[in-house]
Amino acid sequence: MAKRDYYEILGIEKGADDKEIKAAFRKLAKQYHPDLNPDNKEAEAKFKEINEAYEVLSDPDKKSKYDQFGHAAFDQTQGFGGGAGFNDFGDIFGDIFGDFFGGGFSGGGNTRAQRNGPKAGSDLKIKLDITFEEAAFGTKKEIKINRIEKCHVCDGTGAKKGTSKKTCPTCHGAGSIKTVQRTPFGQFASTKICPTCNGTGEVVEEPCEACGGTGKEKKSRKLSINIPAGVDSGSVIPLRGEGNHGERGGPAGDLYVYINVKEHELFERDGNDVWCEIPISFTKATLGGSIQVPTLEGKVKYEVPEGTQPGTVFRLKNKGIKNLRGAGKGDQYVRIKIEVPRKLTDKQKSILEQYAAEMGETQDKDDKKGFFGKIKDTFKD
Repeated sequence: MAKRDYYEILGIEKGADDKEIKAAFRKLAKQYHPDLNPDNKEAEAKFKEINEAYEVLSDPDKKSKYDQFGHAAFDQTQGFGGGAGFNDFGDIFGDIFGDFFGGGFSGGGNTRAQRNGPKAGSDLKIKLDITFEEAAFGTKKEIKINRIEKCHVCDGTGAKKGTSKKTCPTCHGAGSIKTVQRTPFGQFASTKICPTCNGTGEVVEEPCEACGGTGKEKKSRKLSINIPAGVDSGSVIPLRGEGNHGERGGPAGDLYVYINVKEHELFERDGNDVWCEIPISFTKATLGGSIQVPTLEGKVKYEVPEGTQPGTVFRLKNKGIKNLRGAGKGDQYVRIKIEVPRKLTDKQKSILEQYAAEMGETQDKDDKKGFFGKIKDTFKD
């Protein structure tokens, strides 16, 4: 039976970039991993097929050859195997505390009581960059904000120290003025906001020199914030009452801290799980042995089984990231990459040739053209 197209196997379009290829592989690898499908031969075959496709499409050189020649670019079927299974997948991250509520009295309306009533301060937003490790384990950060506070000199009144606001001489404290207009059709009365006091009923005769009579000033403040373990980019931490101060006794607004997690040179995050790729030598993969695997908590020892195939994925339980919304941690998934030596000594080549002979492999030393040379001759006029 003809082999399926690698792009079709991963469910992506030809020409997909590395990020799309990797995302498709991870999704399918979790779905068909043998640990989640025990005694399911079909899932096992599917998992091997997925690994084979990823092994080729994730390698720029192999991908280029495959895009040009298809499966004919490889003269023998590559073997792929599966590692440990997947389990207890992490939740997809959203905001830390769900929906947020803010606001307060708007200070709107046309009556003096409404205009002189309490008015809530506006909310503030900032972005905070943290490291991958800080997101995984939690941390404490000091942030700096600029917010509106009531003037420290006049205590928000707007009047010069030692003085106070006076009753508006235009509206006599009403906040509005009434006018009567005579027309051929009779008298028409109307009410409008007092232009002198802007509807407050009070005026400042001697403005505060510090705030110019506004009763407000901008202050720079440092705040300490606790970052819980498990946050991710896009998470939002609300700090209640740390926004701009209100007016006339109104509540302060809130401060929303938007988290941005920096990329890590070794690890990538998938929900609560962590992924990394470990290169090992051909001999280590063939004979098996111990390797050191980096984790967020330090290096751990792992025994690579004999005959480990390229693309094998194994799992380290509870080595991922803490679940922000509950108990438990994610896992770490490690994908094996086989390093093929680029330069060999004559002795090393001789040893490999002996190995090939033992395995029954033949090498036509007179064929200088190689596989791609044969293809060229085949289509030659």
